[in-house]
Amino acid sequence: MATLDDVARVAARLPEATEGERHGTRAWSVAGKVFAWERQFSKADIKRYGDAPVPPGPIVAAAVADLGEKEAVLAAGKAGIFTIPHFDGYAAVLIELDEVERATLEETVLDAWLAKAPARLTEAYRAG
Repeated sequence: MATLDDVARVAARLPEATEGERHGTRAWSVAGKVFAWERQFSKADIKRYGDAPVPPGPIVAAAVADLGEKEAVLAAGKAGIFTIPHFDGYAAVLIELDEVERATLEETVLDAWLAKAPARLTEAYRAG
């Protein structure tokens, strides 16, 4: 089980990542672009679930490079990584912190940072 503080620790290790707020919840940015954020379910999101149980724990949204990457991430079938109809056509996945393995969390947050960081940072990170 991971926590929002685990997300913060992963993000804090990434160059120029900062923590702030987005819609009253925690969010992580690089160069002014949000790459991960706490995502609470709206009433509309819950209604779309119908009779299916809504994930009870904290959820984090994480950017991906594009919709092709999103499909690949979801197709990998890793526990705790999912999407909802509200995110259709949007380059991000959701992370259910109560279900995700720490390695998957770290990989997903890093990939989100890579998707939003400027080239100078991603090139330096990959070279280092």
